[in-house]
Amino acid sequence: MSELKQRFDEAQARVKQLDERPDNDTLLKLYALYKQGAEGDVSGERPGFFDFVGVAKYEAWDKLQGTGQEEAMQRYIDLVDSLAPDDS
Repeated sequence: MSELKQRFDEAQARVKQLDERPDNDTLLKLYALYKQGAEGDVSGERPGFFDFVGVAKYEAWDKLQGTGQEEAMQRYIDLVDSLAPDDS
């Protein structure tokens, strides 16, 4: 496993342990960066109009179209670090 992938996985675990829930904009950024880092460009059908949360997530991920997976992983790690600095 690459060092970046390992740090990405560790950041994913750390984000679940945050003391405070991030605001909705930050949650969308986390979601989109995670999906882009893990899966690449957005895939699947856009959720229906009345699925407001699903649409917001899809659109946040779609905005990262063309961003490389490694760049998205690093940006995700950086965002998690800003929310929960590593005390080690």
